[in-house]
Amino acid sequence: MNDRVRESGDIDPEIADLLGDDTSPVSIPDFSDLFGDDSAPAAPVNEQTEDLSKKAFPSILSWDQDPDPAFFEKNYYSKVLTGEGELAQRVHTLLQKFLKTEDPQERGVYRQRLVNAWWELARSLSSSYQHGCSEKRWALRFGYLLPTLVSPDQRKMLSKVIQNNTLDEPVHYADEWLDLVLHGEVNPLATDELKPSQVNDKSKAKAQLEKAKGNKEANLSVLKNLQSRRNELEADLKAQANALTIHAPNHMVPGLTATYTPEQKISLTRISELVRNLSKTDREIQLNYDRFKDANAELGKIDSRIEQMGGLDKADKGAMESEIDSLRQMAKLCVGRQGNHLPFLMKSFFTPNMDMMGTRENVIRAMDQVEQVDPGVFQRTFRQKSNRIVPHVIILACYGDKGICWEPFERFNRSTSRGRVAIPMFPKNIKLAVINALGDLRWNVAKEKAAHYWMEEGLTGHYYQWFSSKKLRGDVRLRFLDDYALWVTKEVEGVQKLDKDVRGIFWRHIPFPQPIKDTLRNRGFVYNELFKKDMNRAASDGY
Repeated sequence: MNDRVRESGDIDPEIADLLGDDTSPVSIPDFSDLFGDDSAPAAPVNEQTEDLSKKAFPSILSWDQDPDPAFFEKNYYSKVLTGEGELAQRVHTLLQKFLKTEDPQERGVYRQRLVNAWWELARSLSSSYQHGCSEKRWALRFGYLLPTLVSPDQRKMLSKVIQNNTLDEPVHYADEWLDLVLHGEVNPLATDELKPSQVNDKSKAKAQLEKAKGNKEANLSVLKNLQSRRNELEADLKAQANALTIHAPNHMVPGLTATYTPEQKISLTRISELVRNLSKTDREIQLNYDRFKDANAELGKIDSRIEQMGGLDKADKGAMESEIDSLRQMAKLCVGRQGNHLPFLMKSFFTPNMDMMGTRENVIRAMDQVEQVDPGVFQRTFRQKSNRIVPHVIILACYGDKGICWEPFERFNRSTSRGRVAIPMFPKNIKLAVINALGDLRWNVAKEKAAHYWMEEGLTGHYYQWFSSKKLRGDVRLRFLDDYALWVTKEVEGVQKLDKDVRGIFWRHIPFPQPIKDTLRNRGFVYNELFKKDMNRAASDGY
């Protein structure tokens, strides 16, 4: 560590060189300003809109942008700490000691204190990063604290990361997520539920509002599905009726036409069936219109009640600090118990290769690659209507190797709400990090769907029973995540890495697209047998 630090110059008690540029050392910042107040006007926030009608991820045309000069500012470090008071002083002092000490044990102590101090600073930044200071925002987004702790190439790479969400997908950097929470566009990350006595009237009203919105959206989704079904039946009815109007001439009696052909008689039977189905569908549409009307009325009542209460408050300082605590817990899960929990960037811990970094574009590309082989990963069915619902993905500045699912959907709106997934920004392999997160999403959605029967039914039930039958030890979910990674990376190519029974479970509950199945059936006996079972189930209408 000390050798790496000395590359940028000798460290005096005020680490003057570390506060400056690699090539142009500058003076120590004015600490009266550094730890004082900073009150610049608030920066505008990009609004996020959700669209559940999308069928696939968009094509990515740009992977980087022109370098942002803020990453090369000589007083960048000073701007990050300005206005953060004693917390800034504490981080500054601990950073000096951490970089200067040569004793490994002391460095470990300072390292842990620095980690805690950084997150305290992040809590403070959560209330100030929007005040027009991009340096504070980049500190939260990238963990980019002290420019001379990273190499010139790494600094250049960070400066070229596309900053705005031009792809309009629910993939957010940490600061963008805080923006959405602050402006009430998304609900905060779920934590342990409070006792009823600790929940105020506005919190109860907000929970009721989310539930009512979910109920209304679910009914609307069912209505759209039924209308689409009715359109298909009516189109079929028109085709069958048109077929009945075409008559061949009767050769026995000139000027008259023949009777119905065998095909037309089949159309008569089909028309009778279509009329019954249309009548049934119309009744279902009317029933769901009534449900939608009731849901809309309930939503109106809750809106009126909230208006009488003075409206719902936007996230306050305490809520933002609580959100930072949740992000910290996410980062811990991504890093793991034995990983590197240092929350800011140092050049020895990541490579200046943007393809290996968890940028928004790279995360979306990896999710798209997984969806190509697991098309059901984002599908959620409610009242016989399936929607493609991509979860909110939060990219965290940490050195973890595995993404995680924080919650599969919001507890007050299970029908249409997005789940929450976390992805580390600096993993060893970004695609594997995304695969782990989506596998975790798969597991949690299936577990919630099965409820208290999760050890008996569905994907989780069948996998748990196999796990128990093998007398395996450890966390069944973690074993599932490892197998899921093999499923979407190896088995999809015909490389047999899974246990035979696990392969059968995944083939049934996490099926590949049909073209991949058609290819795999010719790649080995085991896949051909699974393919035959598909055909048998389809023939017996039992799939």
